[in-house]
Amino acid sequence: MDETVIRVADVSKVYKLYKKPSERLFDALGLARKGRFKEHRALDHVSFEIRKGETVGIIGTNGSGKSTILKIITGVLSPTEGEVAINGRISALLELGAGFNMEYTGIENVYLNGMMMGFSREEMDARLPDIVQFADIGEFVNQPCKTYSSGMFVRLAFAVAINIDPEILIVDEALSVGDVFFQAKCYKKFEDFKAQGKTIMFVSHDISSVAKYCDRVILLNQGVKLSEGNPKDTINLYKKVLLKQSQKIAEGQILSQAAGGANALWKSNYELNPGVDEYGTGEAEIIDFAIVDEYGSYTNCIQKGTPFTIKSKVRFWSDVQDPIFTYTFKTVQGTAVTGTNTMYEKAGVGLARTGEIYVAQFRQNMDLQGGEYLLSVSCTGYVGGEFRAYHRLYDVVGVTVISDKNTVGFYDMNSETTVTRVEG
Repeated sequence: MDETVIRVADVSKVYKLYKKPSERLFDALGLARKGRFKEHRALDHVSFEIRKGETVGIIGTNGSGKSTILKIITGVLSPTEGEVAINGRISALLELGAGFNMEYTGIENVYLNGMMMGFSREEMDARLPDIVQFADIGEFVNQPCKTYSSGMFVRLAFAVAINIDPEILIVDEALSVGDVFFQAKCYKKFEDFKAQGKTIMFVSHDISSVAKYCDRVILLNQGVKLSEGNPKDTINLYKKVLLKQSQKIAEGQILSQAAGGANALWKSNYELNPGVDEYGTGEAEIIDFAIVDEYGSYTNCIQKGTPFTIKSKVRFWSDVQDPIFTYTFKTVQGTAVTGTNTMYEKAGVGLARTGEIYVAQFRQNMDLQGGEYLLSVSCTGYVGGEFRAYHRLYDVVGVTVISDKNTVGFYDMNSETTVTRVEG
């Protein structure tokens, strides 16, 4: 008997990128001419099979196609080429809370989502106690979802998705939701699923979780399946891909500098946030910035535990006394995790005169947990005792921290740990 529950056969996903909205309209009307758009291959002829009872992880750098393949498997997206065959009921933890009505209570949304998944009222009645207990949001379950905190909303959405007795569980970074206690409960459920012989497929930047839970790992790189095999070998190859990517960026930087000379910009090596929150009084301007890894490469993928440097280059358009150069890391949910500035570090420059350019460099080890973060940089100061922001770039670029050992919370204490047996 064929035990294959997911078969992905020669799947490609191609997006058309238009120069302006009107070009999209012309294409929809069948009037597109060559050159109106360019094609971006998010996936390029990817094939694999997953058998019943396997736990399979998908890893890869940002933009490698990980989330795209999960959305195609779950039916959220259609492939441009190729076929996907599914044998079993899927529960997908992709965009938690999709389909929730914010005007309905938590209980009403539980039943609404159950019906959307094909369950009867009686079947949801049987599952409701487990869902409510797992979410653990108290009396708020009887209140409209619009009154929930983001944490409560995610807990309920996760509880619904994970308690419908799926045969196949698809997870996209969803195990990092909530506080540490809720995460522990999620991972316990994950282990229960494995023990029951259910099929699990998940994407995560938490390499330690991939190594711990997966029987097999698929490595995607720029839309292509680069490797497939046991966790240890595939994760080691992933690290080499990251290193080669960093080296390639560094080589590109050298060529750029050779071609552009002193005008070459560090920030041209990164994909910048098009919706960056930028403001300031204008006395100073951040004209360039960079993230540099331990090899001197310009990259936004940093291996946990390794040294790296953040640089910002600032031009002053007015005389500024005691400017302060800063950086901050935030989670993608907007929580400030860590950061510092030249005032805290006692690295003042005194009077910065009109026309002068300064470069601030912050060198440290990357001790944040593996995951996705947003970097902000700024130049600020005080005038007459009042705070002034001369120029700020909030969430200007994403930073990926690659880790094979995560601990509790955002920061690793790097404990030297021993356990010794003693005679009782």
